[in-house]
Amino acid sequence: MTSANRALVQRVAAAWARGDYSSGDWADPGIEFVIADGPTPGEWRGHAGMAEGWRAFLSAWDGFRGGGPREYRELDAGRLLYLHSFEGRGKSSRLDVGQIPIRAATVFHVRDGKVVKLVIYFDRERALTDLGLTPGTGT
Repeated sequence: MTSANRALVQRVAAAWARGDYSSGDWADPGIEFVIADGPTPGEWRGHAGMAEGWRAFLSAWDGFRGGGPREYRELDAGRLLYLHSFEGRGKSSRLDVGQIPIRAATVFHVRDGKVVKLVIYFDRERALTDLGLTPGTGT
């Protein structure tokens, strides 16, 4: 992964850590947006589809943001694994996800300076398994 692509992913992750999901300038017009698990799994395509997916997902939360310790791992020339956690409170349950450790992962597929596929996992172990990595070690 080039340093420019890594910087792109870090910029997106920094916005999410602030709870800012408003920008899509980093996404390819045909982006494949996937929420693999969690409360609102689904797949969407394109900017409009990604916005729809985010709206559906974020509507269930108050103060949702990507938080916790962050780690970036290059998987290959076009993919980067972002390990993180989530913060926020469920609107219906009032459950504060900061009180239960949600070890999440997001896989960014980057090509020509744009994210062409984004896969979000609430379950980091599932992400590692899907990627063919050893759960528990990430290798």
